[in-house]
Amino acid sequence: MKTLNLDYLRTFLDVIELGSFSAAADRLSLTQPAVSLQIRQLENRLGTRLVERIGRRAQPTGAGAELAGYARELDRLAARAVEAVSRHATGTIGRVRIGTGATACIYLLPPLLRELRRRFPSLQITVSTGNTADVVRAVDDNTIDVALVTLPASGRLLEITPILDDEFVLLAPASIKLPPRLTAQALSALPILLFEPGGNTRRIADEWFRRSGITLKPEMSLGSVEAIKELVRAGLGCAVLPAMAVQSERHRKGLVVRSLTPKLHRTLALVIRRDKPLHRGLKEVVGALTRLSKTTTE
Repeated sequence: MKTLNLDYLRTFLDVIELGSFSAAADRLSLTQPAVSLQIRQLENRLGTRLVERIGRRAQPTGAGAELAGYARELDRLAARAVEAVSRHATGTIGRVRIGTGATACIYLLPPLLRELRRRFPSLQITVSTGNTADVVRAVDDNTIDVALVTLPASGRLLEITPILDDEFVLLAPASIKLPPRLTAQALSALPILLFEPGGNTRRIADEWFRRSGITLKPEMSLGSVEAIKELVRAGLGCAVLPAMAVQSERHRKGLVVRSLTPKLHRTLALVIRRDKPLHRGLKEVVGALTRLSKTTTE
């Protein structure tokens, strides 16, 4: 019996996971006819129909559903085999693509990345930033291996693991007199700077104000946490930002940092595809990210 083409099996998995020949073609950088041809050749090889269209969605037949389990296992084994052999050829332990928000990238990841580089100098790590929706979509599309994002996040093919709670705090210059309790009502009387709309950081702050019946119109909305902090230091207003942005004395310099009433938190979660093969490098990165909850509370 001739062996099965592993690339065709990967194409088959992408078609049934995405429910579309064209979406699979985009993911694989192929044309749609090329994807269709690979599926036909796989069906001819096995002598049975593997994919059928129900409405506008491509779904596995009974035979296709059974094949999918074996195909995923073969995909994982193939990835492990390539990773094991590549270590002998290049001395590396893999490449890992991390996606996260700008705040976590600036204030949370540098010590983690420094330690990984010290322990695994041949591990290739790249980091890209964006809002939760874009980063999660990149994980789903397999253009990013693992992500650290602010909840909520969702995806049928994704494993989402909460790992860290981060309090939101008020940052103020010493020149502004603050009330004893920093409620939404009290803050509405102050000049407030917020992160720009479109991401979960801004959404969480806006919802906190709305729960008190306040629709806040900030003095300014910026896309850089560091820019917001500099404007606060200059006395141009107060800001509601994640506490990780002022966790060290260096980051708090020139700022008054106070908790809100009631307190406000966000949850950061690890996001990875359930079917993602975990080569050694990716295992090490996932483990380091998972341990963040411990290292940030010590």
